[in-house]
Amino acid sequence: MDIAQIAAALRSVGLLSRGGFHPRPEDRVPPMPGGRAAGTVVLAGNAGPSMWEAFRSALTAATRSHPLNDWTRSVLQPVAEKFGARVLYPFEGPPYHPFQRWAQRAEPVWPSPIGTLIHSDYGLWHAYRGALLFAETLLLPPVPTRRRPCDTCVDKPCLGSCPAQAFKSGAYDVARCLHHVGRASGEECRHGGCLARRACPVGRQYQYSPKQARFHMTAFLRNGNREG
Repeated sequence: MDIAQIAAALRSVGLLSRGGFHPRPEDRVPPMPGGRAAGTVVLAGNAGPSMWEAFRSALTAATRSHPLNDWTRSVLQPVAEKFGARVLYPFEGPPYHPFQRWAQRAEPVWPSPIGTLIHSDYGLWHAYRGALLFAETLLLPPVPTRRRPCDTCVDKPCLGSCPAQAFKSGAYDVARCLHHVGRASGEECRHGGCLARRACPVGRQYQYSPKQARFHMTAFLRNGNREG
């Protein structure tokens, strides 16, 4: 077993390997079954259309509260079992696992001015769907050395593009955002996706399709700030 085999297994179900790390106590990674400390964490996530295409092809007409979360479990659990790993999800909780901390250990991502982690290539158009915990200490490639894109972005259009001014206080006001998106004035956000996110110039080639954007915004309205 190596990181290339794990990445291939994730690609086969529409997901990407989003890097990995060897846990330290401050990472707050839960133990393996039996109490043994995890030796390696590999993050699974998405960027680009592969996950959406796989999810949509598997989606049934059944009404479910969290269809994307259910699908994520259905594809990641078999991958975990194949490699003898434990799988954790960002939507489990409370308490929730510190996926943002883990992501910053695994690959070049940083907090953006609107709170979402920004990737040097994918911009704001990516997400983490799970974490695979391995007892073994696997050989991992070094995390690429990149610069935070926001440090050289003078205009910061993301901050001025939100019609609800949900970032005015310097933190993301979820309640203010939900109130706006659910009203008639929030139709553009509701059908096309977050305007602040769309204003970012980084990674625009990875921007979600209109159907995917509508799905995520509908889930956001239904479930608050937890993914669908």
